[in-house]
Amino acid sequence: MKRSSGILMHISSLPNNFGIGSLGIECYKFIDFLKKGGQKYWQILPLNQTGFGNSPYQSIYSNSFNPYFISLEILNKEKLLTKKELLAEKVLGNKVDYGRLAERRLKVLRKAFSRFDKTDEDFVAFVKKGEYRDYALFMILLDENSDFYKWERKYKLRDKSGLKRLEKEKNEDFLFYNFIQYEALLQWTMVKGYALKNGIKIIGDMPLYVSSVSVDVWKNPELFKLDENLRPTKIAGVPPDYFSETGQVWGNPVFNYEEHKKDNFSWWKNRLLTALKKYDVVRIDHFRGLDRYFEIDFGEETAVNGVWVDAPGREIFDEVKKKVKGEKIILEDLGIIDDGVIALKNYVNYKGMSVLSFAFNGDEYNKYLPKNLEENTVLYTGTHDNNTLLGLINGLDDWDRKNFINGVIESSKLLNIKGKLKTKEDFVNRVITLGAKSKAEIFIIPYQDLLVKDESYRMNTPSTLTNDNWAVRFTKKDFNDKILKKLTKIGDR
Repeated sequence: MKRSSGILMHISSLPNNFGIGSLGIECYKFIDFLKKGGQKYWQILPLNQTGFGNSPYQSIYSNSFNPYFISLEILNKEKLLTKKELLAEKVLGNKVDYGRLAERRLKVLRKAFSRFDKTDEDFVAFVKKGEYRDYALFMILLDENSDFYKWERKYKLRDKSGLKRLEKEKNEDFLFYNFIQYEALLQWTMVKGYALKNGIKIIGDMPLYVSSVSVDVWKNPELFKLDENLRPTKIAGVPPDYFSETGQVWGNPVFNYEEHKKDNFSWWKNRLLTALKKYDVVRIDHFRGLDRYFEIDFGEETAVNGVWVDAPGREIFDEVKKKVKGEKIILEDLGIIDDGVIALKNYVNYKGMSVLSFAFNGDEYNKYLPKNLEENTVLYTGTHDNNTLLGLINGLDDWDRKNFINGVIESSKLLNIKGKLKTKEDFVNRVITLGAKSKAEIFIIPYQDLLVKDESYRMNTPSTLTNDNWAVRFTKKDFNDKILKKLTKIGDR
């Protein structure tokens, strides 16, 4: 078995001068960096347009692109933005300022659209294809009333004549929202093609659930547990556990699987196939929810009164397997894993996930320890929801720190890895080396761990709404020869 490695780096975190990473030159430079470092994978978070809380896991539409990722520099080269307009969007800082983006970015994109040739035959064909018709109409309606549940009934329930009239009356806005997706798709297609040309496969994320206020729900309300006003009656979450005595209430509507069964889960198949057009490999987030999912009554403030409900995972994957090759899917089999989840994972026989930051707790049978890993796994030092390795070490109490240190030392001996461990940085680097030397087929490192960054570089803290979530950015100085040398050693695994 040939082992390989890669980096977890979301588009938003790439360095440029415009407040958030984009699908411009920074992507190409990062691909070159990965290639020089002997890497084979670039993992990103969902590319879709974010909604509440700026989370890519709460999207306006699962098949959309985030308008913030459109490269302003490319628009300038296409003569859709002037140099002066480009410079006006220049901003410094190592955090994404979503407030500033919300205030300015769509206005700038509208300026670009005002100069765009709307008769361009490729664009005309794109609009005519209608892939983003519902998205454009949804955005127009959302602009007019941000409270989805107070939309006029004819629009909320998708009256055909009403929507057709809206498209005609608001044609300029309709074309603008199509333009956003058209431009983003063009830019992403170029990036993906460049990655493929340079031997880099892109791993993308597919959230299990969709947002309650989304095109997905608006277009297919029968597929979700909703009331007559399209408000969820049941929502997803996580039960009380070691981390939270009241559990987590996510708010996403859960699926009405009886309706999905009627057409052999075509929505699931189409969603996965669409994701595989964007990415080379798809990671299915919260895989355990396809065996059993946790359901909470809408309106509950905590997850204490939620219940577990069976999901038709085997039936879904029986249909998926007819269309999708197994090597193109990774299962996020983390969290509350029971016999049912294990049986479903064995049934589908796709790669699962392991996380090294969970490994060193003093339990010699911990399945994430390097000695206990399966080959058919994708190993991470941590995910976007975890603290950085250095942040983890900084937060350990005496007992947990002792277990961590002993675990790292013992694992090093078993893999015959030598060298002194004196500082926290030494331990972070040793954990990365353990991952590189492990038998896991694929090893993925969040870039902040490669740089040995502290907790201020954590991408997301679940169940919190802060300006720090999803805001991490790197600078051009973070891509240097020292890090490249370190990356190359990992690439030689």
